[in-house]
Amino acid sequence: MEFHDQGIIISLRKYGEYDAVIDLMTAEHGRHAGLVKGGMGRRQRGTLQPGNEVMVSWRGRLENQLGTYAVELRNARSASFLNYPSKLGVLNSACAILSVTLMEREAHPALYKALQILLDTLERVDDRPENWGALLVQWEIGLLAELGFGLDFSCCAATGVTEDLVYISPKSGRAVSREAGAPYHDKMLNLPKFLCGGGEINESDIRDGLHLSEFFLERYVLQPNNKKIPQARRMLLDYLTY
Repeated sequence: MEFHDQGIIISLRKYGEYDAVIDLMTAEHGRHAGLVKGGMGRRQRGTLQPGNEVMVSWRGRLENQLGTYAVELRNARSASFLNYPSKLGVLNSACAILSVTLMEREAHPALYKALQILLDTLERVDDRPENWGALLVQWEIGLLAELGFGLDFSCCAATGVTEDLVYISPKSGRAVSREAGAPYHDKMLNLPKFLCGGGEINESDIRDGLHLSEFFLERYVLQPNNKKIPQARRMLLDYLTY
């Protein structure tokens, strides 16, 4: 069995003395792991860092075995994040989220493209949360939709109005207007303005967005599979001021 693809490295672990097992988010084969011979050696270790974009050839005797990767570096993206703790935090969070939410070898080409856009944008902007927070939240909500758990911000679930949407129902995942949600204020989740296409992005809205996507990731994807939100994801709140 053999395939050729492009991918973004999401994790690396040592295997034996010199080899490494890498987990990739690939364009056509989903999240897919493989062994890299000599991957922990000096020549390849810099290539096999999370966030780096690579071209790979995978071979295995059987389709369901681990198999081996031959790896060629395409974009050493991880190096550009090393001096920016919040950017590195976003990278680590996105990689960790993919590791715990995606089934292995299940293709998600749209999600792969969205990950490319997230990381490419992260390279271009400075490390203030206002520059990456909204995009990360939108990426996580897109991940939910890709897995079949899309949220609906188009109109109020109770009245059908499309204006003054400030809450989201934790039960239905649908937006709720200020008036309709007022009696249940303490039970609602805050809906950031940027998810409805309006308003300046600020850290308060980013915090609300991170809580929102985390809530539904845990409810719909992680808890049913006895998994928890990764620590790397929780640490993102440390980059927001209170």
